[in-house]
Amino acid sequence: MIETAPITTVMRALADPTRRAVFERIVSADEITVAELTRGSGVTQGAISQHLKSLKQAGLVAERPEGRNVYYRAEPEGLAPLFDWMSHYGVFWRNRFADLRTLLKEIDP
Repeated sequence: MIETAPITTVMRALADPTRRAVFERIVSADEITVAELTRGSGVTQGAISQHLKSLKQAGLVAERPEGRNVYYRAEPEGLAPLFDWMSHYGVFWRNRFADLRTLLKEIDP
């Protein structure tokens, strides 16, 4: 069965549009700093840091400190609860559509 705590944390983390945009920028970069994420985002560095905290708690982002900088990278395994949840419902909907297809064939000879 699907674990509710991880999926809830991941969904909450990705529900916010700004946080999703931060995550997408991290995904598109090998590694990126807070300063780089802040630049051109229209969001303060403090807000970016808060978004990063939520993404880290959800397991979507990892950090690597180096000197005065902290580098962030995406953690693909963090999306596993979301993938599992969607796979579960994918099976559900495929079965329903197959049933509907059968019913429509019976109605329309």
